[in-house]
Amino acid sequence: MTTYRFEAARHRGTVEKGEIDADSARAARSQLRARGLVPISLQAKGEGESKSGGGSRYRLSEADLALATRQLASLLTAGLQLDVALATLVEQAEDDGQREIFRAVRADVLAGHRFAEALERHPRVFPRVYCATVAAGEQAGSFGVVLERLAQYLEDRQALRGKLIAAATYPVIVTLIAFAIVVFLMTYVVPQVVQVFEQTRQALPLPTRFLLAVSAILRGYGLWLLLAGAGVVYVLRRMLRQEAVRAAWDRMLLRLPLFGRIFRGIDTARFASTLAMLSEAGVPMLRALAAAEATLSNSLLRAAAADAIERVREGVGLARALGATRAFPPVLLRLIGVGESTGDLPRMLAHAAQIQSREVERRASAVATLAEPLLILVMGGVVLGIVLAVLLPIIEINQLVR
Repeated sequence: MTTYRFEAARHRGTVEKGEIDADSARAARSQLRARGLVPISLQAKGEGESKSGGGSRYRLSEADLALATRQLASLLTAGLQLDVALATLVEQAEDDGQREIFRAVRADVLAGHRFAEALERHPRVFPRVYCATVAAGEQAGSFGVVLERLAQYLEDRQALRGKLIAAATYPVIVTLIAFAIVVFLMTYVVPQVVQVFEQTRQALPLPTRFLLAVSAILRGYGLWLLLAGAGVVYVLRRMLRQEAVRAAWDRMLLRLPLFGRIFRGIDTARFASTLAMLSEAGVPMLRALAAAEATLSNSLLRAAAADAIERVREGVGLARALGATRAFPPVLLRLIGVGESTGDLPRMLAHAAQIQSREVERRASAVATLAEPLLILVMGGVVLGIVLAVLLPIIEINQLVR
C-alpha cells in the first residue's frame, strides 16, 4: 500500500486536504470519489513527485539489489502473483528508500504497466541489463527462472568485487599507516630532536639539512599541499569527462604492467557474464550485445564492443566481430567460437566469464602478495633515512669530542 497526499473538492465548494492509503493512484482517486470528493491533486508521500513520476530519488546498492532479486525470484517460483510478491518486498524492506522504490514499482504494475516498463521508470535503481533480462522473462513467460539467473549474476559480480576489495585492503591500510607515521615523524619528532643540534652552531650534514627542509615545508605548507592535491584530483576528474582525455587514460590503464590485465579481465568477465545471461534468457543477440556493452567501464573496450555490434548487424559471427577489434582476450574469442559452432553459446560465454574472473582473482592476489613486502621495505627505508639523518650530527659530535 502507498500513502498519497491529496487535495480534493467537495460538491459544496470546500477543499479538503489529507492522506489516503491505496495500491495505486487510480485506486486512490476511486476511493476519493466514493467519499464524494473530486480529486484536484494526488501525490505519493515521500517522493516529492506527482502520480506520473519520473523515477525514484533513492538508490539500491548492488548487494541490496541482488538480495531483493533473489527474494522476488523465490516468491514468484513459489507461485505468488507479481503484485503480491512486490507487496512482500515492501513489507520486508529494511529502510524507507527500498520501501519507496518497490511501492512505486508495484503501483506502476497495478496501473497496467509491464514489469520491465515499471523498472525502466527508475533507471538510477535498475540498470539497463536488469530491465532487458526482466523483459525477456516476461516475453518467455518464465519470470522465476530468469530472475534466479539475474540474482546469480548480481551475486557473482558482487563476489568478484568483494574479493578484489579484500585483496587491496591490506596494502591500502599499510600505505595509509606508513604515510601517517612519516608525517608524524617529520612534523613533530624530527624538529624537536634536531633543534638540539642547531643550538650547537655546528654545520649539519647534508641529509639532516634536507630532512629539516622537508619538515619545514610540511609544517608550513602541509594544508596547502593537501588542498593542492585535492585540486589536482578534481581537475583530473573534470578532464576525464572529455572523450579524448578519457580514451588516453583508459589506454594507459590497459598498458600498465600487472594492473592492465586485471582491468581488462574485470571488464571482459563482466561483458561475458552479461552476454551469457541475456542470451540464455532469450534476448536477441544485438540487444544483448548493446546491454553488455553498457557494462564496460573502459572506453576503449566499449568502443570495440560497439564496432563488434555493427559487424554482427552486418552478418559477421560474434567471435570474428570481437576478434577484429583486437581488444578482447583470445580465450574469450576461442570459447565464443566453440559456442557458435556447437550452438551452445550461453554456456561457453558463462565458462569464459568464470575463467576471466578466476584469472582476475589470481592476478589481484599475486599483486597484493607482492605489494606487502615492497611496502614494508619502502616504509623501512624511509624510516631508516630519517633515523640516519638524526644520528649523523650525534656521530659528528662524538668524533669532535674525541
